[in-house]
Amino acid sequence: MTTDTLPGQLHWEQDGEQRSCLWRSENGSAPPKKVLLADDRMPADQAYKLACEGTALLWQGDYHQARQLVQALGRRLEKKSSRNTKPVSSDITQIFHQHRQAQAHRARILGMVLIPVNGDLRIPLRRAPDVKLALTQAGVAEGEAFALSLRELLGIIGAYEWRKNGVEIPALGGKIHPYYGVFSPIRGEYIDLVQKARLPSDELAFDIGTGTGVLAAVLARKGVRRIIATDQDQRALACAADNLQRLGVAAQVTLQTADLFPEGKAPLIICNPPWLPARPSSAIEYAVYDPDSRMLRGFLNGLKAHLTDDGEAWLIMSDLAEHLGLRGKDELFTLISAAGLVVAGKMDIRPRHGKATDNTDPLHRARSQEVTSLWRLRHHL
Repeated sequence: MTTDTLPGQLHWEQDGEQRSCLWRSENGSAPPKKVLLADDRMPADQAYKLACEGTALLWQGDYHQARQLVQALGRRLEKKSSRNTKPVSSDITQIFHQHRQAQAHRARILGMVLIPVNGDLRIPLRRAPDVKLALTQAGVAEGEAFALSLRELLGIIGAYEWRKNGVEIPALGGKIHPYYGVFSPIRGEYIDLVQKARLPSDELAFDIGTGTGVLAAVLARKGVRRIIATDQDQRALACAADNLQRLGVAAQVTLQTADLFPEGKAPLIICNPPWLPARPSSAIEYAVYDPDSRMLRGFLNGLKAHLTDDGEAWLIMSDLAEHLGLRGKDELFTLISAAGLVVAGKMDIRPRHGKATDNTDPLHRARSQEVTSLWRLRHHL
């Protein structure tokens, strides 16, 4: 059915009556305008056709059958993709944009299977898992019943497991426990660069965009006596506070809400901004995509007012954007120079993640050449 969907409301017809409930989406997706009730009797081919037409399926059957349906939709998308004989562009930038479009299309189709959740955060379906703690840790409070996509619910459950088990960080001799919506430090090479870099001062450091707090913790373990770590996301600040406490370095770190810089100056300022200057398609992608290099530009341009005369700024960046044609080869140097800075040194490391060696990845040509660098920047005197 089609309705004039209210913002944040999901509407469907059941037993000849109009029904509605709250719609939740951490990704910022609008509620589907077409919703049908579905259960274990619906064939996967019919579900796929409806999803492609923009009709969401509010599940009423067995929870595990819903998971299997999402997997079946994924197989049909892969089959359709493999049948596409359209010539692939040789332009890596075009390949990148096509890849993102394909990912967005896949996410939209797989997101059409919806799961109801009661006000007590229980799922009223057969064989449904207990997701109350996972939802609570994602910031969902008890109250009104709602629906969300099963794909997003699985992401929340996965994030709960990441948070519970933690990510081992060799440079810390311990674990970081990422919260839902806070980027996990699974790419450890940039952490190794910070661990190996020589401190210009152990008195004070600013950690800009701290996220999980991993780099603030590394600086504390390296002997920096006082660190001010900033972030504009309250969930990230809560996550950082938890991790710093677990690691026993909370006394050295002050957390502050800020878009970029705290008040004052420091002899060391560190920042690991999003590496790709492209528009994010969901809230979680802001950790990867930096539209028009906003954070990068803001960091570089703000150093003049916040870096001491003899201090160093450590900018941690991958050159993947250059290999994808999203940033010019000399653009970073131009931005650094325009901010009145010079490069005092640079440390490089190759990525260790699986995609760097996966030749089936559409972006393999760019990923295989990627280098992550720690740029040591100083004032131009």
